[in-house]
Amino acid sequence: MDVKALLERNSARMNALYADRDQSARYAELADAFRAHFGREPELFVSAPGRTEVVGNHTDHNRGRVLAGAVNLDTVAAVAPRTDARVVLYSAGYDKPFQVDLSDLSIHEDEKETTFALIRGVAARLKELGYAIGGFDASVTSTVFKGSGLSSSAAFEVMLVAAFDALYNGWTIDAKLNARISQYAENVFFGKPSGLLDQSASAVGGLVTIDFGPDDPVVEALNYDFGAKGYAVCVVSAGGEHGNLTADYAAIPSEMKAVAAAMGVDVLAKISARQLEDALPMLKGKVSDRAILRAFHFVDETERVTDAVQALREDDLKRFFEAVIRSGESSWKLLQNLHVPASDNQEMPLALEMSRRMLDGHGAWRIHGGGFAGTILAFVPYDLLDEYTARMNAVFGENATTALSIRPEGVVCIR
Repeated sequence: MDVKALLERNSARMNALYADRDQSARYAELADAFRAHFGREPELFVSAPGRTEVVGNHTDHNRGRVLAGAVNLDTVAAVAPRTDARVVLYSAGYDKPFQVDLSDLSIHEDEKETTFALIRGVAARLKELGYAIGGFDASVTSTVFKGSGLSSSAAFEVMLVAAFDALYNGWTIDAKLNARISQYAENVFFGKPSGLLDQSASAVGGLVTIDFGPDDPVVEALNYDFGAKGYAVCVVSAGGEHGNLTADYAAIPSEMKAVAAAMGVDVLAKISARQLEDALPMLKGKVSDRAILRAFHFVDETERVTDAVQALREDDLKRFFEAVIRSGESSWKLLQNLHVPASDNQEMPLALEMSRRMLDGHGAWRIHGGGFAGTILAFVPYDLLDEYTARMNAVFGENATTALSIRPEGVVCIR
């Protein structure tokens, strides 16, 4: 495979995806890895971006609204079909391949929270929906670093759906369906009760606002260039490990839905802030106080998305930044997902307080992603970027701060 010629044939798309970095070397290395593992040429590449959540922290699983965007960090696979029903996938950083026999698409309890579960879950859901599946070989690399809140798992799932689709279905699955299939794999096979935000942002691309209220979520694209306004979109890896936090993540939608059930509905999107306030005497003692506080976060946060989106449409950055900051404060105070109560370390609160002291009146800051550990998000004016990066890295480690850009496209197949 002549990787340089391949990328040149896709030059318009590649320029849109990777205007800020040269991808030729990365794709060539991935093709070399594929040849080394399998002794043949890959037939195509699939790229799925990570995502940044801007406003709408933990609202998707109760049919709220979010503002999110695909970013210029991605998971890329070099892929070729097999003649048998096996997926053999080498991932950079792992010595042994992940191998899954597609003749068995049942849920394996011992595979929960593993790559095997995601491969098997995506294949199972595709087959249930009537799509063709088949074996393939893949070499995978990713710049969506784990624990970043940029959703490395969603990018991986979206990439898997696209690989099956490109090889066996003629690239017929649209982005919204890709996201649903990916979510199913994560919820049912992997065992993590995530909403649809992560997968939707990765599959659709660009800066998007998503209303999860309807059965078919409404996705609207926003054309807004923070860079042209003089701001970098940064994530800071404050530390902590996500691997043992599944129960903490699961408690958030569970507690929110417990409040909804106590009020006679299935999700919080069906109640207003006033209804929640009026129901407090009934709720107190029936559900936990933390669940009530988390419900208040939801009803405020999903409305905050509307305000933030409108601010961007009116090019009112001051109002937008205020919404982002309020979102972060609500996650800290009401949602309570900034640190693990059993731990003395509070990396994210420390990173947020540092950001406030540097950016107050100049930008915005908030928790990023699921919470409890990982990263924060900050909008940093370019004239403060060097200082911000240096001071954050001095505390949280070299390369802790990453400046991102919004990627205009979601998952793509490059032949």
